[in-house]
Amino acid sequence: MSPFEGAGRYLPPGAGLDGLRRAAAGCQGCDLHADATQTVFGSGSASARVVLVGEQPGDQEDRQGAPFVGPAGKLLDTALADAGIDRADAYVTNTVKHFRFSRSGTGTRRIHQTPDAAQVAACRPWLSAELCVIDPEMIVLLGATAAKALLGPSFRVTRQRGRLITRPPLDDEAATQNGFYLATIHPSAVLRADDRDAAYAGLVSDLRVAAEALR
Repeated sequence: MSPFEGAGRYLPPGAGLDGLRRAAAGCQGCDLHADATQTVFGSGSASARVVLVGEQPGDQEDRQGAPFVGPAGKLLDTALADAGIDRADAYVTNTVKHFRFSRSGTGTRRIHQTPDAAQVAACRPWLSAELCVIDPEMIVLLGATAAKALLGPSFRVTRQRGRLITRPPLDDEAATQNGFYLATIHPSAVLRADDRDAAYAGLVSDLRVAAEALR
């Protein structure tokens, strides 16, 4: 059980994406709001066919208030194009909506820290609400945090990436159509890889599986 109050009390009943975004701006459901610049909500159309879920906003996302606008986001845009997924058909968001970081010894550089299970649980209502509104055909899970948040703590991206998984309704999601999950690496993992070309090719290959299912 999360030690935080969670985002649930901040959700406006029956809200669309714009209403959720406005409400999320004031969320204090966990401790991450205290140090982050702002809430970084999802971006894209409510009619998107595919939702891409990452871990959390990074430094640039926290500063600009939009998801996937830093180096990893630019790489993701290129990978989507190479995989044949129209960016206009995609909605991008994160499991956690505030940036978790520590500071370097000089205090100026902000170093990414993976959100813990309690923070993921506290923020889960926002992600569930986004998916409920959009009800996409495909949910692409970028990295371990997103995959475990929606597929359970035993899920391993390294063993199960690139496979279509039939999507059951989430606990608070009224799904109206059959859909799929597909897990792959986070684009930031490509940027950190020793062999970036191979890591990028693997990401694109996984995304092509999603693209084929959307045809």
